[in-house]
Amino acid sequence: MTIETKRDQSLWEPLEKEKDEMEKIYRKPSSFWTDVLKSLICNRLAMLGLFIISITLAGALLVPELSRYQYSDQNLSFSNLPPIFEIYRVDDDNYVYVHKEYKLYSVSSEGQFIERLEPTSGSLDTKSKQYILGGKTLILDYSQDEKNNSSYAASKKLKLSIDGKEAEPLKKVFNKTYWFGSDASGRDLFVRVFSGARISLLIAFVATAVNLIIGVSYGFISGLGGGRIDEAMMRFVDIISTIPLILYVILLTLVIGPGLKSIILAMGLVYWVSMARIARGQILSLKKRDYVLAARISGAGPFRIMTKHIFPNAAGPIAAAIAMMIPGAIFTEAFLSFIGLGVSPPIASWGTLANDAMEGMRLYGHELFFPSMAICITILAFNFLGDGLRDALDPKARR
Repeated sequence: MTIETKRDQSLWEPLEKEKDEMEKIYRKPSSFWTDVLKSLICNRLAMLGLFIISITLAGALLVPELSRYQYSDQNLSFSNLPPIFEIYRVDDDNYVYVHKEYKLYSVSSEGQFIERLEPTSGSLDTKSKQYILGGKTLILDYSQDEKNNSSYAASKKLKLSIDGKEAEPLKKVFNKTYWFGSDASGRDLFVRVFSGARISLLIAFVATAVNLIIGVSYGFISGLGGGRIDEAMMRFVDIISTIPLILYVILLTLVIGPGLKSIILAMGLVYWVSMARIARGQILSLKKRDYVLAARISGAGPFRIMTKHIFPNAAGPIAAAIAMMIPGAIFTEAFLSFIGLGVSPPIASWGTLANDAMEGMRLYGHELFFPSMAICITILAFNFLGDGLRDALDPKARR
């Protein structure tokens, strides 16, 4: 018995070419590094860190060259000036700023320093000083400072009189002469902070080069060699790591003198040790994985196994470790310069700037604030970038 079934012949008609084309996938397969770049771009904190590092690098290269002041230029008349200060109006053309050290400065209404005023010859009173500006008599009275030995207390009790009338502050303005203020020697802190960025970024690049060229290569050779080769190479690493970095710096300082050269040589000698251990650990972990054994069985050579299978999987932890070591190198240089084992004056470094600011920290906090913030922001930026690189280079995180 045959059962005939009616079939819709339209269902068996050939598919039109346009509909067939709609089923095609036009996206080309992307490479490993293309996926890494896309993942890194999507990471906002990593891009923020990269932006801050780029701005710091551009400022370190351009600011000392384009500024009208050099990092070593001194003007003792303009020492310890703040980045923001109050001005007093004398007349339409003259304004003054009262310094904490009982000094009077002629400034513009926008905050540009013109000159430091000198008291008149008859102004010899230890409790007040008299000045002449624009035909008016200015009297700076600090008689309420009974002890007369605390500039901090005096800054709260200074009184300025103009033609016998006590003046009140007109407004606060930004320092247009020295954007970050000046130090005790009258040097521009803005230029010196970015000059110090040159030293810190140079240390960062040296640390990166040492870690990549020496540390990663040494760790890869040790991990791939295995056996006695690995044992001998790791014992050599143990011997080097037993001596602290600061001791290397002290010894090199005694031989070649303090400065940037001794820090770079010391880092070149010992800074790659941690990275060598990390790279070796990654190789020992990855070379026993199933996909590496499968590649060997299929006939892949050592170079292909290294570049196609081991390195892409080890790149994430290694890149993250390098990025985390760079802030450590910056902080190490700042610490060594702070204790006097780094660069020598008048060369600017964030560590030397912090050291110079310690003496007047209570009075002139801005001298410590700007180099400290530069260190913190730069270290934080490298940490953000390192975390982004770790996530982008991790194949599991990109799935």
